[in-house]
Amino acid sequence: MAKRPTIADLAREANVSIATVDRVLNARCPVRQETARRVCEAARTIGYNAAGLMHQRPQRNLPEYRLGFILRKPGEHFYQDFAREIKAAVVAAQSFRVIPLIEFAPSHAPGDLAALLEDVGARCHAIAMVAPDHPTITAAVEQLKSNGIPVFSLLSDFAAGVREGYLGLNNRKVGRTAAWMFSKVAKRPGKVAVLVVSHRFQGPELREIGFRSYFREKAPTFEVLDTRVNLDTRQITYEATLDLMQREPELVGFYVAGASMEGAIAALREEGEGRDLLTIVNEITPESRAALADDVIAMAVATPLRRLCRELITLMARVIETGTSVTPWQTFLPFEIYLPENI
Repeated sequence: MAKRPTIADLAREANVSIATVDRVLNARCPVRQETARRVCEAARTIGYNAAGLMHQRPQRNLPEYRLGFILRKPGEHFYQDFAREIKAAVVAAQSFRVIPLIEFAPSHAPGDLAALLEDVGARCHAIAMVAPDHPTITAAVEQLKSNGIPVFSLLSDFAAGVREGYLGLNNRKVGRTAAWMFSKVAKRPGKVAVLVVSHRFQGPELREIGFRSYFREKAPTFEVLDTRVNLDTRQITYEATLDLMQREPELVGFYVAGASMEGAIAALREEGEGRDLLTIVNEITPESRAALADDVIAMAVATPLRRLCRELITLMARVIETGTSVTPWQTFLPFEIYLPENI
């Protein structure tokens, strides 16, 4: 029969004294959070029989916060990854405990989102949300704020001046970066198509503004066509992409500034062969990764979800502890660039 790990074995694995292990195990006196965490991890590693209890004790005196997260489209890989990273960030939090409530919005209709905000706000200390910018949503955020529930905008800003803060990319810079790459890689000047989800989503709108401004300023030989709104559906994006390829002989490529890039990728796979069409999308998913590998698209600009979720959890807890800020803020994260040669 294998010998059971002892306190001495645990102390050696954690590189601390037996007395420190005893303090962690029996909560005799305060121990630094990092030291307690190291002892708990060592206990799980060697199979110490009190590992579960030891993990609970360092946590029992920590403040507990109920945090709400409202995401979009549960069937999309991007939002599935987003939810996983939120859960991982919750587990990694060390100075407080989090009870997460993750909801997926049934639609981006303002009335539906306002109702969901009200429902989640009744159960949480703070909320972070992906949503369009609309007066109905702003009114709901303002009501929550008056009730002491701060709301954070994610990826695409909304309710400016009312929401607590924005966390995501500098979308105008994302658009200009996409245009810079387009102008350098395109084999010839010509017409460029832009696809966005909705003019109510500020993120894609700012990407489009940045994209167009770069071409006006630095590459006037390209013509950016009127923007197509894809309403965030794969089928409409697919049909719009096919229509543009068939109707525009001078078309040199696409910038999918909003969601439903899967529809554009499907159309390009079906009809784009031999056309030398340059395509840039946002976010890295199994579909965009495969499209990069097959040279169907040239670049994907991605949000660093792990970093965003870690910072988001910390910021939400800080606001709960210290109160809302006088001036709403923005936090821009560095974006990631994926190319066929670095995936």
